[in-house]
Amino acid sequence: MGLFSRKRTNGNGDVAVADEPVGYAPASDRTGEALLQEIDDLTRENRTDRSAAREQRILRLRHQAALELIADSPARPGYPEPAFEALPEGSSVPEVAAAELTPEILRAAILRSGCLLVRGLIDTGEATRLRDEIDSAFEAKESEVKDETTEAYWSAFEADSRFDLSDRQWIGGRSNAWGVDSPRVMVDLFDTFERTGFRQVATGYLGERPAISVNKCTLRRVHPEDFEENKSSSWHQDGAFMGGVRALNVWLSLSRAGDRSPGLDVVPRRLEEIVPTGTEGAAFDWSVATDVAQSAAGDVG
Repeated sequence: MGLFSRKRTNGNGDVAVADEPVGYAPASDRTGEALLQEIDDLTRENRTDRSAAREQRILRLRHQAALELIADSPARPGYPEPAFEALPEGSSVPEVAAAELTPEILRAAILRSGCLLVRGLIDTGEATRLRDEIDSAFEAKESEVKDETTEAYWSAFEADSRFDLSDRQWIGGRSNAWGVDSPRVMVDLFDTFERTGFRQVATGYLGERPAISVNKCTLRRVHPEDFEENKSSSWHQDGAFMGGVRALNVWLSLSRAGDRSPGLDVVPRRLEEIVPTGTEGAAFDWSVATDVAQSAAGDVG
């Protein structure tokens, strides 16, 4: 569902952003930490008194805070020491309960298997609530009525002008939407990451407070009929689209998947390279053919 990262062009801490755009001048009294404090205050208010205007402001403040944090990033930090001894044995996809999740276990799982399955990060009630909110976001997106309710769930995000959001043209239809275009969903998602302790785990893993990518945080509402036998999905590596970025790719499942509805297939191995794309059998020039994915999986596929 999301991807945490701070973009750098290399290991020297250079920031992968354009020159400061007209109208953007980071004020000395509005540091990243000051912005984050205001976000925390507004989020607490919003838990008991929901407001579309406040939620849109929280999202704008988060964008500003991310820019400040990126500009103020230190040299590339290190990863935590992997806790291989804490990983469960007997499965190519390691699993831990949410209460057991630490940056060290996460690092070990990614180095060994390329992934980690975390059970019970949120309870059934919260998953249902977030799922219903995503449904409301898609409904607001298609609605001809524009009022405070629809704008709470759907309001196209306007990023700082140094960012190219032309990728928006590829996100659409009834199954995909950028999370940032739904202020209410994103405010609740950030709040969920904070309350469950996951943001702190991501911070420990990356060695710095993370930012979330606008064009890589996607709300998905998959319809089973879209994945009939003759409509198979395409294998791909998210890392192939990111370049030299330190990142943590996160998928948050809000409904039962894999039997009653489509699930997510993964190659449970640490891959040090980008596998060939666009070969025979691949659906697109950027996607990976099934035989290539099977070869990459080896004996754990």
